[in-house]
Amino acid sequence: MSQVNITETATPVAASGQERSNVLRLAVAQALAGANSTVVYATGAVVGNSLAPSPALATLPISIFVVGMAACTLPAGRVAQRHGRRAAFLAGTGSGVLAGLLAALAVVLGSFWLFCASTFFGGAYAAVVLTFRFAAADCAPPARRARALSAVMAGGVFAGVIGPQIVTLTMDLWLPYLFAASYVAQAAVAATSAFVLLGVRLPTPTAAEAAGGRPLGAIVRQPRFVTAVICSVVSYLLMNFLMTSAPLAMRMCGLSQEAANLGLQWHVIAMYAPSFFTGRLITRFGAPRVVTAGLLLTAASAAVGLTGVDVAHFWGTLVLLGVGWNFGFVGASSMVLECHRPEERARVQSFNDFAVFGTMAFGSFLSGGLLSSYGWNTVLYLSFLPLLVAAAALGWAAAGRADAAKPAPAPGAD
Repeated sequence: MSQVNITETATPVAASGQERSNVLRLAVAQALAGANSTVVYATGAVVGNSLAPSPALATLPISIFVVGMAACTLPAGRVAQRHGRRAAFLAGTGSGVLAGLLAALAVVLGSFWLFCASTFFGGAYAAVVLTFRFAAADCAPPARRARALSAVMAGGVFAGVIGPQIVTLTMDLWLPYLFAASYVAQAAVAATSAFVLLGVRLPTPTAAEAAGGRPLGAIVRQPRFVTAVICSVVSYLLMNFLMTSAPLAMRMCGLSQEAANLGLQWHVIAMYAPSFFTGRLITRFGAPRVVTAGLLLTAASAAVGLTGVDVAHFWGTLVLLGVGWNFGFVGASSMVLECHRPEERARVQSFNDFAVFGTMAFGSFLSGGLLSSYGWNTVLYLSFLPLLVAAAALGWAAAGRADAAKPAPAPGAD
């Protein structure tokens, strides 16, 4: 099936100045929201380990965070389709404020299950945040969509600094309630993000967009879309699978919480710093090649982790993992933009994210038990299996494009 020829039918953004303003605001909101997620990843397993009734449940709060992302992607898409993206943005930031306040209360009360509930709302916020990249693409002409998407993702560089520093500077402020002040700060950051997003101006959904276009089944059967989803799933699954386990694995290996925080900081920076040029790479070399590079870097990150358990090995794993995620996920997201018409974008984009985070939830649940039962090396070895699946999908898509490019046989030829 040939890819969709995308043309804009919605009312375009009035001026390039508004486009730049939207992208800037979305990038700032991405940085602030990414800091919220980083706080959860930096502290979730540690707090879970201290509150959980069993060590095997230590990473359950982070798994619940991913469940929240998966459960709320489709509702967020429906809100955006019917009421506009800004309505979805504000609902998401409200969930982020609630997540921080509930987490602080859970630490004070010593309630593991309340802490899990807080991370669910944090996941709901993260689900909305992931639509920022597509919102930026919506307000840009086709030739600049990959760069707009990438520019918003670049805002996450600052999340890599803000999030860990929130934890480092506030984790001991409310003793004996470790990290309680960090979660209050997390709520304040989410509220700040809401004010930034109030200035975003995007086209109002048209009647055609509200109707939704073609049946979803016809869209998701496109080979390019299937490949994009598989590569998105694998890139995000492995990033979450390894990042969830790494802070706790570092503690289990006798390394400090400060070392884990700093490693996570460089990981998040590595996730988003390439976004300053990923869009240009996609424009020049094509999304499939950029995705392939991302998968290779993810494989390299697991290989580095298998060589030792010193701080340098963990940090090397996390940095390579971050860059690999960026190339894999941004490249796959760019492929999704080529598979739908404007009136179909909200449904198709939310379905893509639902597939990604539904699978991620499984990986998050699995990582805690694997780490506590079999150790860090087992987690690393298992990461190679999804990479093989993604490589096979890319090969299948490439073969399909090659077949489509072959000239048709001349009439009457054998």
